[in-house]
Amino acid sequence: MRALHFGSGNIGKGFIGYLLNKTGYELCFVDVNQEAIDRFNQNNRYLVETLDDGHTVEVVSPVSALNGLTQKEEVIERIENADIITTSVGISNLSRIADVISKGLLKRIKWNKNKLDIIANENAINASSTLKTELEKHVSPREMEEILTLVSFPNSSIDRLALSKESKDDEIALVEPMYEWIINKKEMANQELPPITGATYVEDLKPFIERKLYSVNMGHVTTAYIAFLFNEPTIQSALEKPEIEQFVRGILNETAQYFIKKFNVKQEEMDDYINKTLIRFKNKNISDNIYRVGRSPLRKLGYNERLVKPTRELFELGLPIEHLTVAIAAGFLFDNPDDEESVTLQNFIQEHGLKKAIEHFTQINDDRILNAVIDNYNKLKMKKNNDLIPV
Repeated sequence: MRALHFGSGNIGKGFIGYLLNKTGYELCFVDVNQEAIDRFNQNNRYLVETLDDGHTVEVVSPVSALNGLTQKEEVIERIENADIITTSVGISNLSRIADVISKGLLKRIKWNKNKLDIIANENAINASSTLKTELEKHVSPREMEEILTLVSFPNSSIDRLALSKESKDDEIALVEPMYEWIINKKEMANQELPPITGATYVEDLKPFIERKLYSVNMGHVTTAYIAFLFNEPTIQSALEKPEIEQFVRGILNETAQYFIKKFNVKQEEMDDYINKTLIRFKNKNISDNIYRVGRSPLRKLGYNERLVKPTRELFELGLPIEHLTVAIAAGFLFDNPDDEESVTLQNFIQEHGLKKAIEHFTQINDDRILNAVIDNYNKLKMKKNNDLIPV
């Protein structure tokens, strides 16, 4: 069985490629990092180190790689012959790979009648559907109709912290022990391939996607933004402070009510999920830099993103949002001169004022929420570097 995966970054190596290899797939990466590509092809393998007490190291092989910029014909040939195609390139980069995928699929459907699933594993809701939309820009409606007779784009939800270790000899991925790869089974075209080892197949993906984004991702970035105010360098060091851990647990409890009300999840189930999430965040085998976690604040403060969406939903339900408005305020205080979005955010606040910045980037227009965020922003700014969180 042959798997083609776009993106050989940390998630590609340490999560998606790792599980595809476990399932028995011969793995080929498509990337633009020539040094990494050369290492894959020279060694025919890479390493995955699990960040547990034993620091278990596993070999992933056989592996090859192609350059998506200079080897487009070879990539197209791989698309024609692949049994499954997956991606982890970042949601904003799906448009960049859509053209070559569309060319490969048009050639494939002329002779290869095997059904194919293309799964975009990005940190976003319905990323595979986004990729499908991008492909439609490169083919005619008739061609897309032909493609869809054989090709499907199942959406998925992924959750695993993946980092990397520098090495001249090998590509090495560092991963946390816990992970979750959930795939929408009813959107799949090829039901004959063996299930991917470690993946979970469900009929309704939405609760799982939202739980990951509005619980795990939300709690993670909240920790980073609060840690910045306390001058803590990592997620792990921040959560050693009882007041920060208490706040993060509080915001996770707050957003849990969204899942309880909207999806009829039991309180006990959410309590268990919150406990597991905090254990993950506190893993002392991981050093998770707050600037990495908090990066791209404009995206993370977006209308349907991890902080603002649950705030809006809970507010409409008449449920508490005290912790969430503090976290949003902390996001507007996140100031990293090496992060382009953070610089843009701080410049906008300086030029237009805080209220316009909140309205512009979050699209929140209810004065009650706006005033709560502004009030918490001012409190956090006054208490910066002190051990107080205004809840």
